[in-house]
Amino acid sequence: MDLKQNKNSETGMIALTSLILVAAVANLNLSVANVALPSIGLAFSASQVQINLVAVGYSLGLAASVLWFGALGDHHGRKMMLIIGTLLAIPASIIAGFAPSVEILILARIVGGLAAGMAFPTTLALIAALWSGPKRTRSIALWSGIGAAIAAMGPLLSGYLLTFAYWGSVFLITLPLAVVALIMAIKFIPSHINETKDPVDNIGGLLSLIFLGTMILAINFAPVPNSGTMIIIFVIIALVSGILFIMRQRRVENPLYDLKIASRSIFWVAACAGIIVFGALMGAMYIGQQFLQNILSYSTLDAGLAILPAAILMILVAPHSAKLVESHGSRFTLLAGYAFCLLGFLTMLVLWQDHIPYWKVGLAYAFVGIGVGLAGTPASHSLTGSVPVEREGMASGTADLQRDFGGAIMTSIFGALLTAGYSKSIASQINNLSTSAQQQITSGIEATLQKSFASAEALAQQQPQYSAQIISSAKTSFLAGDHLAYFAGIIAILIGAVIVFYKFPKMDGEKKLLAQYHEEDSKQTSEDPD
Repeated sequence: MDLKQNKNSETGMIALTSLILVAAVANLNLSVANVALPSIGLAFSASQVQINLVAVGYSLGLAASVLWFGALGDHHGRKMMLIIGTLLAIPASIIAGFAPSVEILILARIVGGLAAGMAFPTTLALIAALWSGPKRTRSIALWSGIGAAIAAMGPLLSGYLLTFAYWGSVFLITLPLAVVALIMAIKFIPSHINETKDPVDNIGGLLSLIFLGTMILAINFAPVPNSGTMIIIFVIIALVSGILFIMRQRRVENPLYDLKIASRSIFWVAACAGIIVFGALMGAMYIGQQFLQNILSYSTLDAGLAILPAAILMILVAPHSAKLVESHGSRFTLLAGYAFCLLGFLTMLVLWQDHIPYWKVGLAYAFVGIGVGLAGTPASHSLTGSVPVEREGMASGTADLQRDFGGAIMTSIFGALLTAGYSKSIASQINNLSTSAQQQITSGIEATLQKSFASAEALAQQQPQYSAQIISSAKTSFLAGDHLAYFAGIIAILIGAVIVFYKFPKMDGEKKLLAQYHEEDSKQTSEDPD
């Protein structure tokens, strides 16, 4: 069924609103932890790595599962997966909100991500199945722009709550939204739209989950002292599962991830482009929230408000992005988005120091917001437009992987660089002290200082006579680490822009390739109607 043939456009809008609300549950859960990270660090005396895992745990679960769960939705019913995922998000949020330890909190975040892996990819798959042509482009633009803006609004809502409530309250924000989304999904989302009867490659799904999950964990534990053996184990598991996954997808009759479709230039370039641009957004928010609170001493509410330029501009720019895709093509729109993201990270690298005025913060977030607003639509649209409708679960899974794997990888890399830079700077400052001063710093105090900014802050409260020196040293070390993260973001954006510039076709070439893909897929369907 194609909603463009449905005379009741209001029904179509309600269905789209329902899908956006379901996606909003995942998008909001993705970012609500960022503002609370300093508070969580203090509450549990958490290390920087544990703080990183709280931030990335949700993305880890979501990124690791979207391909498999998207395929399950294609076969067993997208609406069913939508409902189950939204339903499971409720207990996962409750456990996170009342977690008695940081380990339980990390586990709850991962489980919440797995629940979102059931619901989130299904929203885009249904949009692609229900609409076609310009209506699909506009629907994806709304889905992408509003989704990214809701993710950016998470810190604002969290910051407000933390002014009068404890840290766990931020994980309960989505509960009423999840209930509303669940009711609307049950009532307004149609069932069994262009689903496939092909069996699901569950072994391939399990391999993809292991591959993505262990790779993200390896990055997060990279800066941890004396964790070399664990990292090597994670890397080996990731390599073996990744190789086995590729081998299986080439041999199995009904692959989870069709490598022939994935090798299409429009598909794989759009996938890479989206991973970098959405990863840049999540990474910027993750590092930025800690910078605002730790270095500029913003309150949680002020830190959340600081995100507003990004959220507002993403909503405003997304509809124009859809128009640019129609008039100038995806390549032009992607490159325009990359240019603004690059400006955002350059602003962070050059202007973000201690004691800066807010306009330097707002300017960076404004640039990133415009960039993601421009690039988000073509990154998702190109994926759904270059696959047959029976493979929309694969396309939507990849589109969600852009956000979640991109967010998990960039947040993990940024967090690892922040951790390494912070720890190295603390050690360097201690080594530069006089011998008498070094003798006053025990190994326990040094380990506490190197653990995280939150630990240094707690130590400063216990040692008020040295508070100013400890905080000053921690700030210097944090800035050393976060500047490494911004530089890594710049490199990633430049690499993405080069790939898009040289490998993504211009507008006329894009139209020809999409027509060619459609012809190939139609021919394949007619030859194999079952």
